[in-house]
Amino acid sequence: MENFIVSARKYRPSTFQSVVGQASITTTLKNAIKNNHLAQAYLFCGPRGVGKTTCARIFAKTINCKNLDENVEPCNNCESCESFSQNRSYNIHELDAASNNSVEDIRNLIEQVRIPPQVGKYSIYIIDEVHMLSSQAFNAFLKTLEEPPAHAIFILATTEKHKIIPTILSRCQIFDFNRIKVDDTVDYLEYIAKNENITYELDALNIIAQKADGAMRDALSIFDQVVSFSGNNITYQSVIENLNVLDYDYYFKVTDAFLKNGISETLLIFNEIIEKGFDAHHFINGLSEHLRNLLVCRDEVTLQLLEVGANIRERYKEQTKTCTPEFLFSTLEISNKCDVSYRLSKNKRLHVELSLIELCNITAEKKNFNQLKEDTVKTKANKNIVKKNIEQLTEEKRPEEKKIKPVIVNKPKSFSTFSIKEKLDQTSKSNIVEEPEFTEESEKLKKNPNNDFTEKDLIDKWHQFSDKMGDKPRIFNTLTSKDPKLEENHVVSFLIDNNLQKEKINEIRNELLSFLKTELKNSTIDLKLVITGLEEENNKLYTSEDKFKHMLSKNEDLNKLKQEFNLDLE
Repeated sequence: MENFIVSARKYRPSTFQSVVGQASITTTLKNAIKNNHLAQAYLFCGPRGVGKTTCARIFAKTINCKNLDENVEPCNNCESCESFSQNRSYNIHELDAASNNSVEDIRNLIEQVRIPPQVGKYSIYIIDEVHMLSSQAFNAFLKTLEEPPAHAIFILATTEKHKIIPTILSRCQIFDFNRIKVDDTVDYLEYIAKNENITYELDALNIIAQKADGAMRDALSIFDQVVSFSGNNITYQSVIENLNVLDYDYYFKVTDAFLKNGISETLLIFNEIIEKGFDAHHFINGLSEHLRNLLVCRDEVTLQLLEVGANIRERYKEQTKTCTPEFLFSTLEISNKCDVSYRLSKNKRLHVELSLIELCNITAEKKNFNQLKEDTVKTKANKNIVKKNIEQLTEEKRPEEKKIKPVIVNKPKSFSTFSIKEKLDQTSKSNIVEEPEFTEESEKLKKNPNNDFTEKDLIDKWHQFSDKMGDKPRIFNTLTSKDPKLEENHVVSFLIDNNLQKEKINEIRNELLSFLKTELKNSTIDLKLVITGLEEENNKLYTSEDKFKHMLSKNEDLNKLKQEFNLDLE
C-alpha cells in the first residue's frame, strides 16, 4: 500500500509560475533575480495558507540555480536544485522562530551566517513565524539583519506583521500576500481533481473554495476530507453534508416566503434548519450574505462580486427579478440589526423568529399602503365626478330657480384705472394734474373693449395668478383651495373659510383685479368675497372627538386611515 501524501504537500508549487493568486509578488521576485537587484532581507506577510513559505523556498532555490530558463524559473536539474528538492541543501536554512525565539538561538544563527556557502553563491535563511521572537531576540538580530555578509540573504515570514518591531520592518523589503480568490482556488482544485481522476461538480468545488476563505492550504485539506467521505465522485450534496454547510436552497425558499408574506412557511423552514443542527446565528449571517448577493445581481457591473458557482449564479439572477431595491434594502437592515443584537438576546430563537416575521411583513405593509393609496385616489375621483354632476345640474336649473343672495363681507373699495381717471378729470378744473397709477395697464384697457368671458376663462386666469403667488404659501393655498364663480355684471365670487383668509386676499386685491382685467380684457370686473365658515368659527372645537368629526367632514378617508392603523383620538 502506497503512503498517502496530502494534496497540500503533493501539489505544493515548485516554480513561480505554479504559485496561485500572487502574480504581482512572483513577478517582482523574478525581476529582482533577473536584474541582480537582491536585497539583504525580505519580509513575506499575509493570511495563512496563501503561499508565503512556498514563495520563500522557490525564491531561495531560484537564486542559486545555475541554469535559469528564459522565464527566470529554476531548472530543477542542476546540483543546487536537486539538493534542495531532496532536502539536503547546505545553502538554504529554515528556522522555526516559534521554537527558536530566544537570544541564544539568534546568537547561534549569527555565528552560522558567517560561514560562506560551499555550493552556489548565496546562503538563504528562511525564518518562519518570525513574530514569535522575543523583543530581546529581535534587538540581537538587528545588526546582522541590516549588514549581513555579502553571501547571506534573510527571508522572514509571518501572519502577524503588526507584532514585529518597526526597526525590523525598516530593514526589510515587505511583500503583502493576498487572500486567494474563489475562482483561482476552484481552477486549482479542478486541476488536482483531473490529475487524480476524480469526478466533480463545479458547485461542490465552489463550496470548498468558499469554506477555505482564501487559504489554498485549507482548500486542499478540505478537498482531501471530502474525497475520503464521498470517494472519487465529489457532489454538491456530499460537500454540504460533510462540511455541515447550510444549503443555498434554504435561503432561496425563505426569500420567496418573505415576498409572499408567508410567516408560517418561514417559521417552518427555520425550524427545519434548527433541527438539522445549524446555529441560528449562522443562519442569520448566511441570510444577510444571500440578500447581499441578490442586491449585487441587480447590476451587471457588480455581478463580478458574486462568488458562487454557475448554477447558483443563475438562480440568483432569477430571484433578483422579483425583488425590488427597496425590499432588499429593508431586509438587509433588519437582518443586520438581528445579527448585531443576537448575542445580547436571552431567548435567541425567539429573537430570530421575530426578525423573520418582520421580514415577512415588509411586503404586507407595502400592499396595505398601495391599497390605501388606490382607495384614496378612487374616492377623490368619485367626489370629483359627483361634484361635476351637481354643477351641471345647477347650471341647467339656474334660470328657473330663485337666486340665493350670498352673505357679502364688507370689503375695501377697489379703484379701477378708469375710476381713477374720472376723479382726475373732476379735479382738472382746479388745474391740478396728477399722473394716474397703472398707466401701462390703463392704456391697454383703453384699446380693448369690455369683452365678455366664460367662467372657464376666469378659472384659467385665476390659476395663472395663483402660480405667481408661489412665494407666498398662505395666499397661494387660499387661492387654489376653491375655484371662483362668475356672476352677473362680471362679478367674481370667491368662497373663503374665515376672516384671516379675507385679510390675506385683501392684501393682493388690487393686484389680482388688475391682472384679471388686463388678461380678460374687461375693466368692469369686480371681486366679491363670501365667508362660508362663520358658523364653524362660532362653534369652537374643544375636544379631540369634536376635532376629528370636523376633520372627517372635510375628508371621509380619515376614518379608513384610523381603522387601518388602529389609531386613537388622543
